[in-house]
Amino acid sequence: MAKDAPAERMKRKDYEKELEKLQVELCHLQEWVKAEKLKVIIIFEGRDAAGKGGTIKALTEKVSPRVFRVCALPAPSDRQKSQLFLQRYIEQFPAGGEIVIFDRSWYNRAGVEYVMGFCSPAEHKRFLELCPLVEKFAVDAGIILIKLWLEVGMEEQELRFKARIEDPLRQWKLSPMDTESFGRWYDYSRARDMMFEATDTKHAPWRLIRSDDKRRARLNVISHILRTIPYKELKREKVKLPPRSHKGRYNDQASLSGLKFVEERY
Repeated sequence: MAKDAPAERMKRKDYEKELEKLQVELCHLQEWVKAEKLKVIIIFEGRDAAGKGGTIKALTEKVSPRVFRVCALPAPSDRQKSQLFLQRYIEQFPAGGEIVIFDRSWYNRAGVEYVMGFCSPAEHKRFLELCPLVEKFAVDAGIILIKLWLEVGMEEQELRFKARIEDPLRQWKLSPMDTESFGRWYDYSRARDMMFEATDTKHAPWRLIRSDDKRRARLNVISHILRTIPYKELKREKVKLPPRSHKGRYNDQASLSGLKFVEERY
């Protein structure tokens, strides 16, 4: 049974201390994934303003984008609309040694597309029937599939939307689709429940994270990922810098004197 969110928000100092520990472990995980040629998919879904972007940033800010690859596909082109629905997502699947993070995924069809009428009821039903089969094929092919749903409360979502409206640094996060979703809370809830019922499978289960406290949510997500992917810390030889060669030495700063630098305003 899910626990209610803690009443007290996590303090920044405590958060940053725990985050640093987890990010060190993510670096160890990264080396293991590369060495063992693992293929990992992490799906981030959830309500609008649930904190997916900030969680993905915390997850990826200290690791290599060549290993942890974030995939946030735009709206499909006319050509892509004529393809199999999952085709453009499958094209992004990982090769050995990669972790692909889907910031929104094929589950758009079970959420926004269904609620907003971008797909027909028949297409929605077909997706819910076929999705577990496709995910079974992926898992059977050796892909580690982690599906995460960030669940934010109604009141907290409203606070975050209002903050985006007032803050010029966050206004870009507020799209017409977001404001439309705000008024359709229970439509999205029903779509979510249908999605879980059809796609929460033994081979590809959903894991839910309460995200009213963004800091706790980020730590819980990263901790879950580290527990889900078996890894070991690999020993690495200590890097030693070679001595600099002075062959062909010259005043390489004087040669820059005729060029224009950016104005030093700070």
